Amino acid sequence: MSPVRPSLRLEKALFAQGRVTVIGVDEVGRGAIAGPVGVGAAAVTLDVRRVPAGLADSKALSQAKRTALVPLVTRWARTSVGMASAEVVDRQGIVAALGLAGSRALRGLVDDGLSLDGAVVVLDGSFDWLSRALDPEHRPLDVQVRVKADRDCASVAAASVVAKVARDDLMTAAHDDAPHYAWASNKGYGSTAHYDAIRAVGPHALHRKTWLHQASSVALDGFEELDDLGLAAG
Repeated sequence: MSPVRPSLRLEKALFAQGRVTVIGVDEVGRGAIAGPVGVGAAAVTLDVRRVPAGLADSKALSQAKRTALVPLVTRWARTSVGMASAEVVDRQGIVAALGLAGSRALRGLVDDGLSLDGAVVVLDGSFDWLSRALDPEHRPLDVQVRVKADRDCASVAAASVVAKVARDDLMTAAHDDAPHYAWASNKGYGSTAHYDAIRAVGPHALHRKTWLHQASSVALDGFEELDDLGLAAG
């Protein structure tokens, strides 16, 4: 089955309300047990043109298709990726780490010359983990959460692709120093081989130590937001 193709319907509706810039934001690596959490941001303006061919939520695309899309996406929108390390996840928790990575992604756009005046953020999910973490000079910034935005909204899909490729590249590079964890294939998620290696040789500096007690041997991207953020009952 072909992935759902995102559109600019929401972005154009926001432009019609007087917005000058729409910034799609999405996270990657939230459910991993090793490596950073990453947040991508993709900004489009009134003169945005048609959606790049093949763009979709990063989880619906193969690694090869995501990689091929990056140069198309970065010509189509202004993009930035922020990261927060496993150490930050352990020390501050996943919500704070997401906020830090997201604020870094937005700071990257500003440093590249993007003005946040008249901008709105479309954040994938149902929980706003970004607003409280914004740099003081970037407040107030309107952040609108939208479930399945990475599937339906082109700017958010673009953010998901650049963030996923950036984080995957980082974990693939880390594989060379610690191949027993099989990070080139699992990208830091909790595959059986990954857990077997932890039991055999112990954790690495890139591991989220506070997460290693989890009983599940497989962690996949795309969990429901409240479960991922530890906010669900139980």
